[in-house]
Amino acid sequence: MPMSPSAVMPDFTIEKIAEPRLPSPMSGMEYVKEDDRVLYSSNPREVKAQFDQGRDPPQMEIAGPRDKIFFDPSKLKCGIVSCGGICPGLNDVIRAIVMSLYHHYGVRTIYGYRFGYEGLVAKHGHSPFELTPEFVSRIHERGGTILASSRGPQDPAEIVDTLERMGVGILFTIGGDGTLRGAAAIVGEVKRRGLKISVIGIPKTIDNDISYIQSSFGFETACSEARHVITGANAEAMGARNGIGLVKLMGRDSGFVAAYSTLANNDVNFCLIPEVRFTLDGFLTSLRQRLERRGHAVIVAAEGAGQELVVREGEKDASGNVRHTDIGLFLREEIKRYFKQIKMEINLKYLDPSYTIRSLPSNAHDAAFCVLLGHNAVHAGMTGRTSMVVGNWKGEFTHVPISLAVSERKKIDPRGGLWRSVRSTTGQVA
Repeated sequence: MPMSPSAVMPDFTIEKIAEPRLPSPMSGMEYVKEDDRVLYSSNPREVKAQFDQGRDPPQMEIAGPRDKIFFDPSKLKCGIVSCGGICPGLNDVIRAIVMSLYHHYGVRTIYGYRFGYEGLVAKHGHSPFELTPEFVSRIHERGGTILASSRGPQDPAEIVDTLERMGVGILFTIGGDGTLRGAAAIVGEVKRRGLKISVIGIPKTIDNDISYIQSSFGFETACSEARHVITGANAEAMGARNGIGLVKLMGRDSGFVAAYSTLANNDVNFCLIPEVRFTLDGFLTSLRQRLERRGHAVIVAAEGAGQELVVREGEKDASGNVRHTDIGLFLREEIKRYFKQIKMEINLKYLDPSYTIRSLPSNAHDAAFCVLLGHNAVHAGMTGRTSMVVGNWKGEFTHVPISLAVSERKKIDPRGGLWRSVRSTTGQVA
């Protein structure tokens, strides 16, 4: 997200419910200082321009343990909720939060709310789990989430009723854009009532599409596993006359999984993403030309690609997202129709590994990443910070206001270096 000198600067100020005054029970470590920051932009010209205008360049708080905390661990109760679709690493994050609360700070009451925000609304009748180190000791070895999940809005007043009744001081919300918007609504209700409840977000989106956050957990696992599927699609394509391997990957509005999976596997000839429009005629013509030259082709399509060709106006899912038409099935049928019409034999194999990938345990990199996200979420919550999400930026874990994280969807720049690299790898025209 480059920033021009004249652009409105993002405000990375993090809210606190009160100033932390209690000594941290964590000992024998280097605490993060309150004024430790990481520059949002590392472009020297942008930084100099801000200084020349008498302004400090935008900076994010660095995450980590502080020497002073707000909540008394002996009296504190915490809650954890996971929302939206499942994603590799969810259980790792849940485990990391529980372990950090228990072992770093001595918090003994930790609730796991079931089925997303539904679990915080009494009328749905979902009893929470009591999460202990023993309960979560092996959950990171499994995919999915032990808390289960759901989509759709819930009344923030009813959610805060539950938090207030159960005496919860910190609520950790694990989810994507919709979950974070829900967390912001909860914060608003907490403020309206004048309560001392902290709400901390942990970004969960396999699409890697949350703004001001460099990477979200599960993304690397998704790209790694997608690479194996693409390898299989290429083997199928090369094993038949005019073979075509068509792979649909995750990416509702942002094509990061498709793009990085393409870069990780040089067998891809066409990468289709939501950020770059294409015409059906142009794509099918290019595909025919590829088959005439090389006798096989591999196509990777993000689920949100080409929706302008097939979208059903006005339909939305429970989370308020536009309901997409299955671009993979659409392309499969259009490819078959086109080549039948021109009387050219093809052998097409369609692979959709999306739900298989989502349900996998995290790989080693994501597992470590999840532990650090969970720990830093706990450190932030214990200091009384609220209405924020733990992120990462330029090698540092950071604090990002929820309002910024949900301000816009992070997308691939069609004129940027990532898309230029994808095009040079595939050889596609656009």
